[in-house]
Amino acid sequence: MIKQQFEISAGYKKWTNILLGVGGLILVLGFVFLGMSKDEIDQTRFWAGLLQNSVFFLLVVNASMFFICVTTLAMGGWQMAFRRVPEAISSLVPVFSLLALLVFVGIIFGDKHTIYHWLDKEHVEHDPILKGKKAFLNPTFFMVWTIITMVVWSFVGAKMRKLSSQADEQMDLEKSKKFIWNNTVWGAIFIVFFALTVGSTIPWLWLMSIDAHWYSTMYSWYTFVSSFVAGMSLVSLFVIYLKNNDYLDYVTEDHLHDLGKFMFAFSVFWTYLWYSQFMLIWYANIPEETIYFKPRMQGAYRAIFFLNLIVNFAVPLLLLMTRGAKRSYTTITVLAVLIILGHWTDFYQMVMPGTMHEHYSLGWFEFGILALYAGLIMFFVGRALTKKPLFAKHHPFIKESVIHEV
Repeated sequence: MIKQQFEISAGYKKWTNILLGVGGLILVLGFVFLGMSKDEIDQTRFWAGLLQNSVFFLLVVNASMFFICVTTLAMGGWQMAFRRVPEAISSLVPVFSLLALLVFVGIIFGDKHTIYHWLDKEHVEHDPILKGKKAFLNPTFFMVWTIITMVVWSFVGAKMRKLSSQADEQMDLEKSKKFIWNNTVWGAIFIVFFALTVGSTIPWLWLMSIDAHWYSTMYSWYTFVSSFVAGMSLVSLFVIYLKNNDYLDYVTEDHLHDLGKFMFAFSVFWTYLWYSQFMLIWYANIPEETIYFKPRMQGAYRAIFFLNLIVNFAVPLLLLMTRGAKRSYTTITVLAVLIILGHWTDFYQMVMPGTMHEHYSLGWFEFGILALYAGLIMFFVGRALTKKPLFAKHHPFIKESVIHEV
């Protein structure tokens, strides 16, 4: 008998509560001992840690809706057997948007210029580079564009999930055509806006402006790929969990193989962007450009810098290259966890050197907030999965997914 409705198990609840409890406690302790500290370095660590996690996990869960919309525009049907998983993950976008917005409000209106140097108005007036970027590196533009971005991501994502619910009901030919058309239109709207935000402006504002004297034309694509491959890894983890608990009957090794190909391909693509950005700057050796990589390569973050390359490139390349590896539940599970942690570390080295400088810190607070977000993902995704059947049996492309072979 096909299990259509997900039920949260006792074990799932236990680990969710443990992660939320530990993460919540660390957040409170972090606020007391770091956020309220009179030491500027402690305060910076608190806000930088929140910034790293809130931005990373928001982009990761939003990657699920990007995946849904891309496959919709491609008229792909292979993913229909597990589509409700990325839908459930994408339902966190409004939640994580609110959390990220609270962090931005604390930083911007708390005048945390150790995070964003352009918040120091007096310094900007005496800095020709920052003054030249004043038109968009200012609190008003930052907050307005951030809110617009989060609202559109949340609204269009909710529209796509609402449309998906129609596939639980019987549809005739005309309804099927209208269903496909509506999905295509809203999917295209999301992709266009995604390109205008994640593909360009949002990484500039949220992350690259931490090092506002430096810029890279590849930065947004680099950020997107880092979050997307982590997002696909997160989808894979939930698919494997559900499959191991006798859900998703129509998901086969062929579907897992394709998810593994996404993880493999975008790990390689991330490396291509990493190399292209780094090599040109290293080769030119221009001080205005090398200022970004110098503290990461030669300072306190040297180990993180090279570990980042090993975990996010060498490990996926070597272990996911074969066909058998992409069809192994154990291999995909282990690598999915490593990739998520690897790109979490990638975002760490995007944020910390420009905020904490030589005061390297990767300890209880950073891992505690990671645990909190892991717990939030388990809680909200689990709840979302219980609200719909796991299999949209009347979707026009469902047969393509059921007979899918690689």
